[in-house]
Amino acid sequence: MTFHRRDFLHWSIGAAAIPAAQTAWAQAYPARPVRVIVPVAAGGANDVTARIVGQWLSEHLGQQFVVENRPGAATNVGTEAVIRASADGYTLLIAGSNAAINATLFPNLNFNFIRDTVPIASIVRVPQLMQVTPSLPVKTVPEFIAYAKANPGKVAMGSGGNGSPAHVVGEYFKQMTGTNLIHVPYRGAAPAVADLIGGQIHVAFTELATSLGHIKSGQLRALAVTTTTRAEVLPDVPTMNEFIPGFEASQWIGLVAPKGTPATIVEKLNSSINAALADPKIKARFADLGGTVLPGSSDDFGKLIREETDKWGKVIRAANIKVE
Repeated sequence: MTFHRRDFLHWSIGAAAIPAAQTAWAQAYPARPVRVIVPVAAGGANDVTARIVGQWLSEHLGQQFVVENRPGAATNVGTEAVIRASADGYTLLIAGSNAAINATLFPNLNFNFIRDTVPIASIVRVPQLMQVTPSLPVKTVPEFIAYAKANPGKVAMGSGGNGSPAHVVGEYFKQMTGTNLIHVPYRGAAPAVADLIGGQIHVAFTELATSLGHIKSGQLRALAVTTTTRAEVLPDVPTMNEFIPGFEASQWIGLVAPKGTPATIVEKLNSSINAALADPKIKARFADLGGTVLPGSSDDFGKLIREETDKWGKVIRAANIKVE
């Protein structure tokens, strides 16, 4: 086949135009409102995070970032809706630890989260809080472990449901400490916390914000946060790592897009979110949730997702966790 100079010049001009077109697209983006899907009901850290970041992006990128709650099937309904959307930057997903958990918990999903999404930016890391009913005669994690080992199969651990982050963190705790706790699943964290206050169960792991008011009022006793650093809102509550070396079980929240979303758009959103996370007012709002901002590149977030998927997969398989 003869490749004439004129053909080569046409090809060269066309190839050069591709990155130029992508750059122009990114500069114009967003040209219309952007949907940010939250795959859980309103309230809670994922939803609040979406609204904090959505407001920032709306103010700084000149278009509305509209938060839309689409709960169902442990976040899988909203997640799949975004994965099936056009990869044009106008449908985004607030993703959290559920995404890493569900990869193993649901073996027959219609999608593969890591394969079918593009990580944009991590946003915040939120601790789980280990808390007990005040009637339990323990005030520290070592005392709790000793009590649980002295009463195997008699200590009830509540969670927001089978396979929920709280449940998986609880199983991780059991594996790390060799304790035998009886899991009691609830339909959400609120009823679990209510029964914990009432003494029907003995211990629970929840998002810090869920129980913060009950801790401050003395209705519940905080033993530890699951991050490797203490929470600003509860500075006197130790980390689990102080008693169990290597223990880390925070919930993370970030933004992803459908696979194929142009890199220039991903980079623009990443840069904007990192600028938000550097703002002292934004940091303070996340601190109120017990969270710590989690800036970084798209690649950093992708690495976190892969590591967490592997970590929680091992815990789920070892505990033989099954969804109902």
